[in-house]
Amino acid sequence: MPQEFIPGTDRLSRILLLVTNLTLGGAEAQVTRLAIELKQLGREVAVVSLVSLDAHQAELERIGVVVHSLGMRRRIPDPRAVVRLRGIIHRFRPQIVHCHMFHANLLGRICRIFAPIPVLVCTVHNLREASERGGPTWHKDILYRLTDRLSDRTTVICRTAFDRLIKVGAVPARTLSVVENFVDTRRFSPDIERRYKARQALGLRDEFVWLAVGRLVVQKDYPTLLRAVHRLGNKRIKVLIAGGGPLAPWLREMTTALKLDASVQFLGTGHDMLDLYNAADAFVMSSWYEGLSVALLEAASMELPAVVTNVGGNTEIVQPGSSGFLVPAGDETALAAAMARMRELPPAQRSALGRHAREHCRSHYDSRVVVQKWIDLYEELRFTREIRQAPVAIPSAS
Repeated sequence: MPQEFIPGTDRLSRILLLVTNLTLGGAEAQVTRLAIELKQLGREVAVVSLVSLDAHQAELERIGVVVHSLGMRRRIPDPRAVVRLRGIIHRFRPQIVHCHMFHANLLGRICRIFAPIPVLVCTVHNLREASERGGPTWHKDILYRLTDRLSDRTTVICRTAFDRLIKVGAVPARTLSVVENFVDTRRFSPDIERRYKARQALGLRDEFVWLAVGRLVVQKDYPTLLRAVHRLGNKRIKVLIAGGGPLAPWLREMTTALKLDASVQFLGTGHDMLDLYNAADAFVMSSWYEGLSVALLEAASMELPAVVTNVGGNTEIVQPGSSGFLVPAGDETALAAAMARMRELPPAQRSALGRHAREHCRSHYDSRVVVQKWIDLYEELRFTREIRQAPVAIPSAS
């Protein structure tokens, strides 16, 4: 009599995360944090980056996460990456391969033709996966459509991105899911003592401090923010911009041309983000488009009220009038008016906005909540695949 097959009886223990790069961006931070959370839950985790390891490597290796680089060069296709990734998969024998961002998603799908990947998950981390300098994305949607059958599930980080991918036909609804970005709300929580020290270190006194966080790229539309600050005039405000990127020289020139050098400070990268969030009075974002911004989640977790553009997942994080204000993208007049309104609110009212932002963040985007969603999805997909591959027992004739 054949032995009964019971799917899902072996423990989910080996997960490989494939990411386009490990720089200081929001998607890369999510991959790093997911690897850490999974490792702390007892899983064996490996992280593979297509290009060189610019950040996060030491943090991951310190807790026992194996980190690899495929040694690819930016913007240069390299077929040898498939061979290298295939070798890593053969040695690590993952039960789940989870890819993040366009190039990793595409490579993971191609590699599945040549390597044993039991379950393949691909995550799209933005509303549109444009390059840092902008540009069309239609060809990426087509490539997603052509390779969809090689993936068990594609996930996106917000409902707006889900709707867009369905609309353009990049992914069929039956293989698409929403799993949100997350934030460690225990770590990102306000600290009065740290606020005092951080403001002192930054040379801040009684100015109203705005914080903007993100790469200096077309998507973030910093020119609109700078023009909005110019409209506000000299009203004892300071705008801290944390992030680096290809538009940095041009944005600095624009700041000088608008006579905003005393009001706007470009911080670059490398600062302790907890210090910056604690130092700020409010958060501002002028993006043309967004997925589900990690920086905005962190700001919400830190009880910062926000003024952000009415795009993508911003509308899922910020509730107008309850935790901040939404404005149209590209509208410097509306952005300036909302910033002025936020600054003029009584401190108690701004604090109430911030508390509501944190409560919403803890309920919907806490790392413990979302990482469990990932584990549930991994288990669901493994169970489904095992059912499909299970041998059919043919009863013997009596």
